[in-house]
Amino acid sequence: MKKNKISKDWINKNKKDPFFTQSKIQGYRSRSAFKLLEINNKFNFLKNNLSLLDLGACPGGWAQVARKKIHKGKILSIDIKPMEKIDKVEFINGDFCSENIYKQILSYFDSKIDIVLSDMAINTTGSKSLDSYNTGELCLKAMDLALQTLSYDGVFLTKVFMGSIFSEINMKAKNNFKKTVIYKPMSSKKESKEIYIYCKGILKVR
Repeated sequence: MKKNKISKDWINKNKKDPFFTQSKIQGYRSRSAFKLLEINNKFNFLKNNLSLLDLGACPGGWAQVARKKIHKGKILSIDIKPMEKIDKVEFINGDFCSENIYKQILSYFDSKIDIVLSDMAINTTGSKSLDSYNTGELCLKAMDLALQTLSYDGVFLTKVFMGSIFSEINMKAKNNFKKTVIYKPMSSKKESKEIYIYCKGILKVR
């Protein structure tokens, strides 16, 4: 009974969300597609012929946006959850932190990557501070991967929740990228502590 009530409340709440409604109308798998569209409108980094790695891709909203912008480039999505096929997007079902997945990434692109995206968040535990910290840990690991695989003028975009680990993430970004900008798109819910960090250009010689 309680589960049914939660489901009905979730449905009713999202019916009032214009981005949720538009995602259904426009065929996007998630409302988060509009976050990437907004961020790209501001920074204009999704362009044709680029290579893009999409971490934490499921259900595929960001990959859908990327494919519309990058017609001839390579797009690889990775998630521990299975994801339905998207045309001209390769998908690996697994943990991006594993050595095996890392080797598959290198093999697929066969060169440095232009863009690394991460919209990852851990499954919620009920503790906002713990969820924020654990998602931050994922963000730091994604940044490590980006620093290993990006071209020198590459872009790293990641979601992060404001909390105790944010200053560490922000400092690491500033220490490793030429440009870092903190941005909260309009499509991000006002009550959410999520923000995005846009990073461009490797600062340190690897």
